[in-house]
Amino acid sequence: MLKRKKDIIDLSSTLSDIWRMLSEAERELLRKDARIMNFKKNEMIYFEDEQPKDLMCLFKGKVKIFKSGVGGRSQIIRMIRPVQYFGYRAYFAKEQFVTSASAFEASTVCFISMEIIEEFLRKNGNFAMFFIELLSTDLGIADQRVVNLTQKHIRGRLAESLIFLKESYGLEEDGATINIYLAREDLANLSNMTTSNAIRTLSTFVDEHIITIDGRKIKIIDEEKLRKISRIG
Repeated sequence: MLKRKKDIIDLSSTLSDIWRMLSEAERELLRKDARIMNFKKNEMIYFEDEQPKDLMCLFKGKVKIFKSGVGGRSQIIRMIRPVQYFGYRAYFAKEQFVTSASAFEASTVCFISMEIIEEFLRKNGNFAMFFIELLSTDLGIADQRVVNLTQKHIRGRLAESLIFLKESYGLEEDGATINIYLAREDLANLSNMTTSNAIRTLSTFVDEHIITIDGRKIKIIDEEKLRKISRIG
């Protein structure tokens, strides 16, 4: 069951990037509208073909944006980390969601009505520029990802995914273990390959002393070589 925790989280600190652009009246409107919800691991946040209504911001946990494909296969489009915004593009495009989102682990998400966001955008130039920059950055990342997933070979795609996960979620205290534990299927879906190919390629990376694997934990041993494989594709 989703729980509302509006009074527990300080919006001024968690939404600090947009908070500082708002007037006191706008902040009060946002404060009254914001809904903070908890999601269990694998729980859906929104579904493909739903009508977008809210700007979402991940406060805690990890969220995956994915699209269902042929034969039931999913393609992971993006991985969201705190504190990133998502779910707003479809509203601006006046279309239904073309992806779905689910909690990769127990997560806390803030929902803000897009009608309120649109009202702020029409009146607040700095706020509008923030979202233009956000959309432009996301579009650039998406363009580069399309090129990488279509032109790189399997080794390059998997190496890129491991680097992406490391840069997105950081490393554990040992300074080598990626701070997210993906099932082989999820890693394959992120890298646009079959699960069997992901397993084989991971084993090859282990044999080449680039990584080590302990269950779902992946430790990077030779980051320079991993980056070289990603670059050459």
